[in-house]
Amino acid sequence: MKKIFYILIMIGCGIVMGLLVLSGGVKALGADNIIPELYIKAVNPGYTIDGKNNVGEMIEIGRVGNSDALISLAGMAISYTNSSGNTSILMEFPEHSYMSGENLLLRLASSPESELAAINYSKTLAFKAGIELVRGDEVIDKVCWTGKEGCAKDFKSANPTVLVRNQETGEFEHIPVEEYEVKYDERNYYVEGMGGEEPEVVQSQCRGLVFSEILSYYETTKDEQFVELYNNGAEQILMDGCQIRYKNKNYKLTGIVPTDGYVARFPVEMGFNLTKNPTNANMLELVDTDGAVIDELIYPNGQRKGTSYAFIGYDAVGEEVWKVTYAPTPGAANNYQEFKSCEAGKVINEATGNCVKVAAVTEKVCKEGQYLNPLTGRCRKYQTVAEKTCKEGYYLNPETGRCRKIVENKGADYSLEPEEYEEESSFVALYIVLGVVGVGLAYLAYEFRYEIGKIWRRLWRKG
Repeated sequence: MKKIFYILIMIGCGIVMGLLVLSGGVKALGADNIIPELYIKAVNPGYTIDGKNNVGEMIEIGRVGNSDALISLAGMAISYTNSSGNTSILMEFPEHSYMSGENLLLRLASSPESELAAINYSKTLAFKAGIELVRGDEVIDKVCWTGKEGCAKDFKSANPTVLVRNQETGEFEHIPVEEYEVKYDERNYYVEGMGGEEPEVVQSQCRGLVFSEILSYYETTKDEQFVELYNNGAEQILMDGCQIRYKNKNYKLTGIVPTDGYVARFPVEMGFNLTKNPTNANMLELVDTDGAVIDELIYPNGQRKGTSYAFIGYDAVGEEVWKVTYAPTPGAANNYQEFKSCEAGKVINEATGNCVKVAAVTEKVCKEGQYLNPLTGRCRKYQTVAEKTCKEGYYLNPETGRCRKIVENKGADYSLEPEEYEEESSFVALYIVLGVVGVGLAYLAYEFRYEIGKIWRRLWRKG
């Protein structure tokens, strides 16, 4: 029986490995996670401790950065999906509600700690469930704890934990309840008309400001890196209090941008550095004084020395067009230059993008019927169709001046049906799987040949 068990394991592993090859491997969960401005920070479904129910139940909402400016929660809600897959609204934020600070604490109304919360909700969280932070039909952030693919492990009553977001990876992790400190500050939540000291509401002031250009691939030092902003509004913009967010950290902006004006800011002066040529696309966000993200810039892999990545206009359907240009213009209108500038005596080879030496026309004069190739400095003969004739069954290629054989398709020689190809790696993986399964079946047949023979003889007698 042990042999059979080992064979079945071997067959199963072969099948799994084959499927992984055929599917291109397994993607790491959370590799592309980007934490939004408002996000789900921690969740605890509550436990029964010392005879008290729902101890510790809470949902903590976090905010990227440490700004105390108010951010509107109007139109936002928390959606809840229970273990049966049914979805409902757990709670809705009031129309004129605001959040300030770094976190907002929500608790179950029947929890023993319900008074230590900015907001209470009435439906308890299950040990296998999920929640979403939504604004209308838009899902801002979400987390599930069912143990299924794409979700964290479910909670266990015998092992009280808190599901906490890892700020570096964006993934959620279970940690013991005694190791997580829940933060509550009543000043972090405000609703107009509900009494209390009314905080100062910070007004937006950077609307109309957009990203225009970025240089990340410096030639000598990081001081060359810059981010350019453009004011497409009708009035000048004071940037004091606005910020650039990069890799989940905020960096303050200052200064004035005139209408229809450009301004360049250098990351090294703001306290950060740009990834020179990112393997995966990197994103910058422009954050207004009220905490709203008003523009985004994603610069991809492919940055090169002496270039910037710039907005150069709109395409036929109105989409923004960004390109790598060899003419960086920090603080000025953008200029698209496809190839680098060459030194005197050289020209660009458009096929390679490299500068090559050129022979001036004045240095060499070609005779009649020839022309000077500027890349090689050699005289080449003009080839015309009239100068050359080809024998029967051949035709003259007007571009090269050479005779080429005429290939006929009479129907029987060439298939009219398109041929389909599979990647060689897929066939190799399939053959490996089939080979492993075949070996396993053959071994089983040999190992139990006597039993199989007895069964066959019994069936034969009955027949």
